[in-house]
Formats: sequence, C-alpha cells, structure tokens
Amino acid sequence: MPRRVVKIGRHTLGGRKLLFLLGPCVIETPAFTRRMARKLHTICRDEGVDFVFKASYDKANRTSVSSFRGTDARDGCELLAEIGGELGVPVTTDVHTPQEIEIAAPLVDLIQIPAFLCRQTDLILAAGASGCAVNVKKGQFLAPWDVKNIAKKLENAGSKGFCFTERGTTFGYNNLVADMRAIFWMQQLSYQVVFDATHSVQRPGGAGDRTGGDGELAPVLARAAVAAGCDGVFIETHENPAKALSDGPNQIPLRALPKLLRQLTRIRHEILR
Repeated sequence: MPRRVVKIGRHTLGGRKLLFLLGPCVIETPAFTRRMARKLHTICRDEGVDFVFKASYDKANRTSVSSFRGTDARDGCELLAEIGGELGVPVTTDVHTPQEIEIAAPLVDLIQIPAFLCRQTDLILAAGASGCAVNVKKGQFLAPWDVKNIAKKLENAGSKGFCFTERGTTFGYNNLVADMRAIFWMQQLSYQVVFDATHSVQRPGGAGDRTGGDGELAPVLARAAVAAGCDGVFIETHENPAKALSDGPNQIPLRALPKLLRQLTRIRHEILR
C-alpha cells in the first residue's frame, strides 16, 4: 500500500528529502527559545535541510514534582506561532488534553502526542479533528504494529495527515532499546515514520529524581535509523545541555548539529540512489 505524504506547513514528510524536527526540550524562556530557533534556522539553511522547529510549552511528564515544566499552553503556542511566522518555518509542540489542542491548533503546524498518551482516545480524536498534521510518539509499551489502532482513531476523526515516531521501547528498568525493525514494520502499514534520536537514549528515572540518558549515543542511533529508511529525524538540541532545564543528558549540543545533519543527509542520499 502506498504511503501518503504528510504536509507540515511548507514542508513534506515522506519525500526523498529527510525532514528534521529540531529544537530544545522545553521553552525555558522566550528569549532562549527565539535564540535557539534563529540559530537552527541558520544551521539548516546553510546545510540545505528542511526542518520543523520544536519546543514544548509544558513538560507534563516529569520524574519529580520539583522539576521545571515550562509555561502555559496559550503563551507557549503564541510564542511558537510568532517564531514560525518570523522565520518562515513550521512549528510543533506537545499537547496533553483536548482543551490544549483547541488552543494549539490555530497556532502550530504539527500537533505532537506524547508517548505516554498515545492510547488516550479522546486526545487522539481531538488531534485528528483539529485540522493540523499529527505526530504520535509510539508508546514505549507498544509493539510497532499496534499503531494501526491509533491510526484508525485518527482516520475516524477525519485527520488530514499523521505520522508516527519511534522513540525506543522499555527494556528492563530505567532503560530503553531502539529496534530499527520498527521503522520498517510501521512503514509497511503505510505510515510515515520519524525516528526520535534523543528520547531513544533516555534512561527514565535513571538519575533518581530525574531522567538520565546517554546523549553521546543519539547520533549513533540517528545514523542507524536513516540507514533503516526513516522519513524524518527528531532531535532535541541545546546550546549547553549540561545547563538545560529538562532532558539535558539526552540533548545534542548545538555545535555538534551541523556535522550530524551532513552525515544523515549523505546516508539518505546513498540509500535512495
């Protein structure tokens, strides 16, 4: 069955070109978020790649009650809309409730469903009916072929376009494993597939009161996923991951991103020759 391309703003997921979803984990401050977006815009322009700018307004799934979360939905989505308009790039963020989707849908280009919420029917139906493209993070607890049930919910709601993101599967305690076969199996079901390189190297709760991670492995998994044929790559990046307010151990330093984008683009070119 042919896979339908997904339109995300001015870009396409599912063509010959990789689409990158790039940005910091969370909106730390408006100034930081704007600065990151501008730097990423310059990097992607120089490397000749298409990207969607990503930043979460609220990290609702945190290990500790004292962890930094972000801002509220309206302020965050309005900021993202301003950034997208200024730079001419599509923007995306997580949503957690149908009410948040009502706020986000007029302001962002791609609605992202967090992995832990991927089976929440009301949330999925609201996303599908929103008029936005939808990116569903495959839950750490799901087999790749189980996403077909999520797809049916989105289709039933009249979704105009959706994709799934592979972001690792629970592997024992405080660890994930990325099975590259999942990319092939989900594509065989006719879906576009993004690979989340940075969340796949998380160690959930692995640092006691916070999530740990193996950020140095994120480029390794990204290269493997592109070789396996994924349609897009999701990467969280930060100016200084050691000082990030959320998911620092997983994020790729911004200075390392241009080289990685070049590597991934070359791999894509080779497998499509």
